[in-house]
Amino acid sequence: MRISTFFYTIKQGCINIFRNKWFTLASIATIGACLFLFGLFYAIIANFQNIVKTAQEGVSVTVFFDEGISQERIEEIGTLIDKRPEVSKKEFISADEAWEGFKEEYLGEYADGFTENPLADSASYEIYLNDVSMQPALVTYLEGVDGIRLVNRSEVTASTLTGVNALIAYVSVGIIAILFAVSIFLISNTVMIGISVRKEEISIMKYIGATDFFVRSPFVIEGMLIGAIGALIPVGIIYVLYNKVIEYIMVEFSTLTQLLSFLSVDEIFGILLSVSVLMGVGIGFLGSMITVRKHLRV
Repeated sequence: MRISTFFYTIKQGCINIFRNKWFTLASIATIGACLFLFGLFYAIIANFQNIVKTAQEGVSVTVFFDEGISQERIEEIGTLIDKRPEVSKKEFISADEAWEGFKEEYLGEYADGFTENPLADSASYEIYLNDVSMQPALVTYLEGVDGIRLVNRSEVTASTLTGVNALIAYVSVGIIAILFAVSIFLISNTVMIGISVRKEEISIMKYIGATDFFVRSPFVIEGMLIGAIGALIPVGIIYVLYNKVIEYIMVEFSTLTQLLSFLSVDEIFGILLSVSVLMGVGIGFLGSMITVRKHLRV
């Protein structure tokens, strides 16, 4: 494509936007509304996933050793655990540390009546996973390791968190697909109106030798510009609203913030901006291409 043709295409695409300004505004508003809903949905889901991830980090598998096992064998087992792909980290808890923790949590002042450590054979490894869905595979492996007498795990918690993650993924895909389809339909209508208005002009251009690419390009540019504008407006609104909402929650519900950790606006906005713009431009491109191919028959 020559430089002059490129700038002509851009110019005509911009002119098309202002020529059909009411339909353009309707498309921008609707795409903006769709991507605004997507942005809100993304912010909620991202924070929910962060909460689930934090909960996952607290889920562990506890390994207890055979009575009389040597420290050397315990260290060998630790090395085997470190090599497992499911493992994020592990912590060794000696029998004395286990007893001190038990006394502090359950016995208090009544612990003075014990002269010996009743948990003398309770040294253990606390193992944390990269993903709780990997827990069954790790437990199966650990139960077959020589020197391990007991593997404690929370199957209900692991299966619940795994199910929540799967549900989030399915819901996300479904909502994105719906918003994507609605936006493409709206841009298609806008571009189709532009084609109808310029039908005679397009016919003349084709008769004097204009290529299909030359005729179609302005409509594709129009759709992409509509999509980009429709993406930037809601992202800016969400940026302001997210800060306000988080500040309000932290002030009015301070107890809740001690239990839940929210992502910062920069963490949300950094991904949301690029994804929304790509979605907006992509929706505009696809909507325009589909419409032009379908209706541009001159």
